[in-house]
Amino acid sequence: MSEIAAPEKRAAGLQWPPRTLLLAHHGTAGAERALELALSLAAPGTTRLLHLYVVPDFWGGMQGDDWLNNAWTRDAFADHVENQLAQEARERMGAVASRCASAGVGCTPILRYGKPAGCLIAAAREGGADLVVIGPPRPKGELGLRSRMDLETLARGLAAPLLIAR
Repeated sequence: MSEIAAPEKRAAGLQWPPRTLLLAHHGTAGAERALELALSLAAPGTTRLLHLYVVPDFWGGMQGDDWLNNAWTRDAFADHVENQLAQEARERMGAVASRCASAGVGCTPILRYGKPAGCLIAAAREGGADLVVIGPPRPKGELGLRSRMDLETLARGLAAPLLIAR
């Protein structure tokens, strides 16, 4: 990554170093690259990192297999899935918070359920993000939730600059 000189950053409309950096991270290899990039851009004692973890909304409509044959069983299964996803989110958010603490960067976790792009736009607006960092699109076959970031929606909806880690 080439370093941009501070005057060029100001000319591009960037607050530098960013005071509030929003990181979308959900544990994939691309998200790890985004975390590395975010931490390299963050200034300890100045930058506050907002860590957004989105549980995509596709799971909400799951009905399960034929054995889920009554409303109580379907509801219990939905609660189980939601609890498992929330537990995984807490673990991943704790790991990011630990990495930020080691780097001397303050971290605020944010857990959202919904469409990734919409959640990211809302979190950036609500958190006053100066910069948003995400990972690259996940290659087919790589482990992780089967959700995709709608980059067109994201580009149109974000007020802050967007960096995509490679």
